[in-house]
Amino acid sequence: MEHVPPPAEELARLDRELAELDARRAQLLTRRAWLLAALRPPAPSWNPSAWGAPAAGRPGAPAQPWGYVPPKQPSAPRSAQNVLLTLGGLLLTIAAIAFTLVSWGSMGIGGRSAVLALVTVGALAAPAVLLRRGLTATAEALAALALVLTLLDAYAVHAVAAPDTDGLGFTAVAAAVLAALWTAYGLALGKLHLPLPAAVVLAQWPLLFGAWAAGAPTLVVGWALLATAVLDGAIALWGKGTGTRVTACVGGSVMAFSALLVGLTLSVTASGPLGALAPGALLLTGAAAALAGAWRAPRGFARAGGVVAGLAVVAAVGGVPAAAVPEDWGVLAYLSAGLALTAVVRTGLPRNAVLGVLVASAAVVGGALAGALPGLAAVLLGPVALLSDVWAGSPEGFRAALGSTLPWTGLAATPVVLAVSAGLLGSAYRWWPSLARIAAPLIAREEPGPAGAAAYGAGPAGAPGAGTPEAGGAAVPGTGGEPGAGTAGTGGTPAPGASGAGAPGAPGAAAPGASGAPWYAGGRAGAPWYAGGAPAARRRPSAAALRGAAGAGAVVLGWGALLLAGAVLDVPYAVAVAGETLLVAGLLALAVRGAGSGRDASAAVPVTALVVALAGAVSAGLLSLASEGASYAVFGALTALFAGASVRAGAGVERAVFAVAATVGGTVLTGFAGRSLELAPHEAAPLVLLVPALTVLFGARLRRNPVALPVELTGALGALVAVGLAVQDAPFLALVLALCGVLAAGAAVRPERRPVAGYLAAALFVLATWVRLAASEVSFPEAYTLPVTVPALVVGFLRRRKDPEASSWTAYGSGLAATLLPSLAVAWTDPDWQRPLLLGVAALVVTLLGARHRLQALLLLGGAVLALDGLHELAPYVVQVAGALPRWLPPALAGLLLLVVGATYEQRLRDARRLKDALGRMR
Repeated sequence: MEHVPPPAEELARLDRELAELDARRAQLLTRRAWLLAALRPPAPSWNPSAWGAPAAGRPGAPAQPWGYVPPKQPSAPRSAQNVLLTLGGLLLTIAAIAFTLVSWGSMGIGGRSAVLALVTVGALAAPAVLLRRGLTATAEALAALALVLTLLDAYAVHAVAAPDTDGLGFTAVAAAVLAALWTAYGLALGKLHLPLPAAVVLAQWPLLFGAWAAGAPTLVVGWALLATAVLDGAIALWGKGTGTRVTACVGGSVMAFSALLVGLTLSVTASGPLGALAPGALLLTGAAAALAGAWRAPRGFARAGGVVAGLAVVAAVGGVPAAAVPEDWGVLAYLSAGLALTAVVRTGLPRNAVLGVLVASAAVVGGALAGALPGLAAVLLGPVALLSDVWAGSPEGFRAALGSTLPWTGLAATPVVLAVSAGLLGSAYRWWPSLARIAAPLIAREEPGPAGAAAYGAGPAGAPGAGTPEAGGAAVPGTGGEPGAGTAGTGGTPAPGASGAGAPGAPGAAAPGASGAPWYAGGRAGAPWYAGGAPAARRRPSAAALRGAAGAGAVVLGWGALLLAGAVLDVPYAVAVAGETLLVAGLLALAVRGAGSGRDASAAVPVTALVVALAGAVSAGLLSLASEGASYAVFGALTALFAGASVRAGAGVERAVFAVAATVGGTVLTGFAGRSLELAPHEAAPLVLLVPALTVLFGARLRRNPVALPVELTGALGALVAVGLAVQDAPFLALVLALCGVLAAGAAVRPERRPVAGYLAAALFVLATWVRLAASEVSFPEAYTLPVTVPALVVGFLRRRKDPEASSWTAYGSGLAATLLPSLAVAWTDPDWQRPLLLGVAALVVTLLGARHRLQALLLLGGAVLALDGLHELAPYVVQVAGALPRWLPPALAGLLLLVVGATYEQRLRDARRLKDALGRMR
């Protein structure tokens, strides 16, 4: 039996429960606000004393309630102190300089020495006292003043005690003494930041100024610069303090660059191999110093050191044979040296240094190839000049046909450079697996995991090869033990705890989708480089992409080498034309053999061959324009080659490209036929339409084949060329337009082409009629258009009665346009008023009928003709009124109109949408 409490007791119980719920809700809301504030990223604040230190308490927990905005803090006292100290030190420095340079002569020798010595000693001693009292900023300011005073002391000593001493020699000695003094001072007062960087700056000049003072040759100056750079490198690696190391790094970079520039200049300008040996020794020493620094330098500096070392070695080694051969062939010596740098992958250098050396090798090869660009551009673009004088006669040699003023004798080594590069890339494409195994230790990825297993040569500073398996680092996948074996330890045996099948998030666990193989080994067959793997893998190309790039480069460079060889040797014109055509044939054969494979490993080479074949075909075609026979032979051969390639290639884009190229070649041949028959351009236009007619037949034969549409569009462009040729003669233009209409009507027989070709055929027929009437100087075109318009409108009316849903454009559009548009064209040139009046009345009637019966064609055609007719009639009066108005009024009215439109923009937009919808609902 259920007990029912009295109402008063039940009410009190409900009140207590509601109060508890309110309290719990308030507690949960407070906790929610705290969690939201904890998840919110902390606002950035500048606190130099605790920069980079984690906040106290729980990470990310707010120190104040959510929504708290801290008040603005006044400027830090230390910042104001630094400004005051800087200004004070600057003023004292200016005063000391003014005293030394201006007031020096008003005191005796004793007074001068006493003042300078007293002030300098005081400035040097004061920082030590200030540091013991904790006044670091004041000590820094006085140390800066002391630095300037020591420089002034050196100047005073030279001006008073040794005025006859050579300035450069005294500066070298003074710089050395001051560098030693400030080094000792900085080491003694370790809390000061300025003395040691100042000593590094002063240390840059003793050797350089000493060599200049002694009148040493340029090579000795280079050695002095290099010795200074080596000293800077040692300071950058082992120096005390970040400022000291940064200063040494900057100074060493400048000095090393200057030394290498001196060595390079002397090597390039050497009179013989013996003269290039001494600069080569300087360059090799610089390269050794750069590599020595790369052992302990961070990754970026190590790679930069490798680049510098590689370039220096190339300049040193290649400069000796380059001095022994003619100037034009010196590039081969440097290219050979650059290619020899690739052997660095077999050395024990750090990984980042090796990568830098390889970058230097690539830069040398790229520079050698860049030297071939002017000659290659002249060979490809030079025949363009033949367009202005077609069939002028066969030139004597290849160079005469190019018409270029390049010094071809200076490009004698360029074909060899291209051929060597092409051969190396081709070899890399052919033996890619072997090349990948050789480069495996260099480019293996680091394994993920908290231990951060290092790759080859990426170990701790001073531990070369710490990332190798022997040093306990990550083994290169697939290089030890069985292919694709473990990820740590030696011999491919997985180390304890390094199982690649660990639980997610466990140390050493492989990334999702990672196969354990290096990125250069490729993924699954046919998979592109971006299709899988860890995010780091997606940023690197696959083995297939790299191998394809090597093969594509070999194709391009080999083709360029053969082209340039013909220009350098100045082969006869016929040989050059035949050679370029044969090159196109070979490239097409290569493109057809791999077309349609769709695999990354093989698609790059055929696609590149196709692109190069098209470029070669254009070049060969332009080159053949010098002779009539050569033009027919080359374009006939090219048309046959591309047609054959389109037949042999599989279905795809390549086949369509081949077919389009063959169509273009056939169109050019028809143009040649017209020129051979000595026809005027407008007389040759109907002959050019032969190829478009064949494309229509070809499209009807292929139907929905993917090749049909590109070929038909190319034929349409040929028809457009024919129209352009016939523009000069109106009767021929009418004929060509009518023939184009026939071709469009033939294409419209096919259902898939009917929506476009049908309207195009009607437009071409009407346009041909208008042109024919204009050519016959008909002054009353309505006599010819009305007999067409009336039956057309009757047929359209009957069509609309039978099918009320039929479009008004289909029923009445062609009939109305046949009369209204020619009449409008004549009315614009008719000085009388009768024709514009009658045309306006007719257009008004058509417009009203269209609005009454909601027929879109009548409304738009009639309204457009009426507006243009009215504009023609009002134009003279508008011109007169505009001439009578002040010049400022039209811009003012235009601005006012823009303001009104802008103010009512939304309303006008809605009106335009309603008008569009109303027109869209019409038939």
